[in-house]
Amino acid sequence: MSKLHEAFGALPLGSIKAEGWLNNQLRIQADGFTGHLEEQWADVGPNNGWIGGSGESWERGPYYLDGLLPLAYLLEDQRLIAKANRWVEWSLNSQREDGSFGPERIETVNHEVDKKQDWWHFMIMLKVLMQYEEATGDARVVPFLTKFFGYVRATIEEQPLRGWAESRGSEMLLCLLWLYKKTEDNELLKLAEIVAGQTFDWTDIFHDFPFWRKVEHWDYRTHVVNVAMGIKTPGILFEMTGDAVQRDAVHRGIDSLMTHHGQAHGMFSGDEWLSGTHPSQGVELCAVVEYMYSMEQLTRIFGEGRFGDILEKVAFNALPATISKDWTSHQYDQQVNQIICNVAPRNWSNSADANTFGLEPNFGCCTSNMHQGWPKLASHLWMTDGQGGLAAVSYAPCAVNASVAGGVRAQIRVGGEYPFRDEVSMDVTLSGSASFAISLRIPEWCESASLTVNGEQVALHAVNGYARVEREWKSGDKLLLKLPMEVRTVSRNLFAVNVERGPLVYVLPIEENWQLLKKRELFHDWEIYPASPWKYGLLADDAGFEVEVSADPIPYQPFDPSVAPIRLKARGKLVRDWRMEGNSAGTPPLRPDVEGQPVTELELVPYGSARLRIGEFPLLGERKSVNKLKRV
Repeated sequence: MSKLHEAFGALPLGSIKAEGWLNNQLRIQADGFTGHLEEQWADVGPNNGWIGGSGESWERGPYYLDGLLPLAYLLEDQRLIAKANRWVEWSLNSQREDGSFGPERIETVNHEVDKKQDWWHFMIMLKVLMQYEEATGDARVVPFLTKFFGYVRATIEEQPLRGWAESRGSEMLLCLLWLYKKTEDNELLKLAEIVAGQTFDWTDIFHDFPFWRKVEHWDYRTHVVNVAMGIKTPGILFEMTGDAVQRDAVHRGIDSLMTHHGQAHGMFSGDEWLSGTHPSQGVELCAVVEYMYSMEQLTRIFGEGRFGDILEKVAFNALPATISKDWTSHQYDQQVNQIICNVAPRNWSNSADANTFGLEPNFGCCTSNMHQGWPKLASHLWMTDGQGGLAAVSYAPCAVNASVAGGVRAQIRVGGEYPFRDEVSMDVTLSGSASFAISLRIPEWCESASLTVNGEQVALHAVNGYARVEREWKSGDKLLLKLPMEVRTVSRNLFAVNVERGPLVYVLPIEENWQLLKKRELFHDWEIYPASPWKYGLLADDAGFEVEVSADPIPYQPFDPSVAPIRLKARGKLVRDWRMEGNSAGTPPLRPDVEGQPVTELELVPYGSARLRIGEFPLLGERKSVNKLKRV
């Protein structure tokens, strides 16, 4: 068997069960869009081509299933499992003699798709089947995929990847390598080389990044979702070859994206294409969940803490902010400085309703694709370390069950309600004492992490963002990891700043006036209008931020500004010359006019809580110190 290069190993779906606030997010999702979309939206309803109908038969059914299936199995919700398995069974039973499967014809609302031949929608279903096999052990999946890849090998040189598939070949590569680990069939690696050769050269794009400005024209290479998927492509090539250039391309690509298009919530802009650093440019929800998935895969491949840092920032900020707190409406594009969500033209290529909340604003891809965000985060919270131990990717509450040290059954139960609290408890239960390592991710933002095991201090020495704690573990051992969170300001374009504490970004919430646009049985369309002032700048010479941490239990939905478990008190003034531009907040003034304005105490809440907000503030005055200042 040829050696693949991966630092960590993904745990099968179902090995990690979310608890606490994260489990509540899964339940809210199940009670909202994900659990009821089939009944309410015809595109994934009974006439969908992926369950035998004559309707939409391209990406929307597989996209939906890619979130529905892991959600169902993580919650062990029998209604959702039956719903998901209906789609899986149809696909498994649709395989033809030549190995192909799926709908006979492609029906789609996307007019750019070649309806005669396309590989992209199959790639999504491959990801679904991988998760299904891990969750159920269904013995039909591996032979099914083996036969399908025989079909791919026989036809892909005559019918190569093109269009969306050419930019997203990484998704097929993931399945090829997954299947290779199970079968040790070297023909799969040969096919992977062909697929890689037909995929966009993302290594070249990210290594020497050419897109320094807001993009104004259509191009697959700058489409924000393609970029969010494409960033993992050099990582997958590294997994295949071990070539250090691929690792460099990933890091250089992320650095370039954040320099030229970075946003305070951890994403890069893209409304529809890479759109610069202005805080009123949008980012598409599809890109948010795909970037999260890319970070999960890059963590597995490289075992570096940086990717977990990015994953958490995007997951805890950008994801919840763009979906209503009850998961019954969502945006296509979100903005860091989002002062109004209404039907109006903006400085982007998307339609006038792209930042409204609803069933399918602008375009329905996000309606079907957003469901994977929380479930895949939950299923990648921990990984194996390739040496008989375990590695923590994120500290959201969960229970992880895995084999360690060559066969000892282990459970680590993670408590503490991180990131809303800065102490993480880990309770270890083992089938027998065993020596192995627990690798703990030490976030870049944390300057003084500390660990005790059974009350005794343990030194932490982080390498590439991970501190490896190797010892003989016994059932009943208790770890307490403290990750002190300091408030800091991040300097952005034109001396504007955003505010962070740990992985959470903090914003000024604007009082929201939700106005009904279209009423449906469950999933309505809404505009949101501001009902409080928004034009505030932050005082540069302020003595600091006051942190208010609620002593109450974390609420069922912490991403609600009325019950936010953490608030920051800051001081600012209204800025007279900060205007609206193109139906959005204008550029934060470089020299704000605050003459005669009183100092006002401002209460900031986590970014993910506020659907109207200011997240990037004009700076008032000059800093006296650069303490706790981070520049990007």
